Amino acid sequence: MMGKAAAVPEPKVSPRVSIVVPSFQQGRFLRSCLESLALRYRWTKEQLTRLTGKPISVIHIVGGGCQNRLLNQLTADAAGCLVVAGPTEATALGNLLTQAMGLGLVGSLTQLRDIVRCSFPTERFETRQTKRWNEEYQRFLGLIG
Repeated sequence: MMGKAAAVPEPKVSPRVSIVVPSFQQGRFLRSCLESLALRYRWTKEQLTRLTGKPISVIHIVGGGCQNRLLNQLTADAAGCLVVAGPTEATALGNLLTQAMGLGLVGSLTQLRDIVRCSFPTERFETRQTKRWNEEYQRFLGLIG
């Protein structure tokens, strides 16, 4: 005969947060979100450079998010480097090619990357407005502490 199971506490569920933005402000709100993401990419790039001691000259954005051309351009501008966007189906592609490498059909990581580079379109976004973004980045750093 089995003993009585201990009571399992109910998981705490965070309340749902809703932000109501008046329709005439939605564009500004979205722009603010995208600029914040671009500035966070720059912050992350700088942290990685500091930790590794290696400068980063290209940011690769893959998956569904790479389809947002405005975010890609904002990231290139904010981070001060080239952004290469694509491929969109990076997860499935990476899974497939990693399995092919495991089966010996792809010889190396370099060859795997060459296959992707030659088989799927990418789009390049060059840096444009660095002065403005350097000022915005200093403001961003003040906000995030």
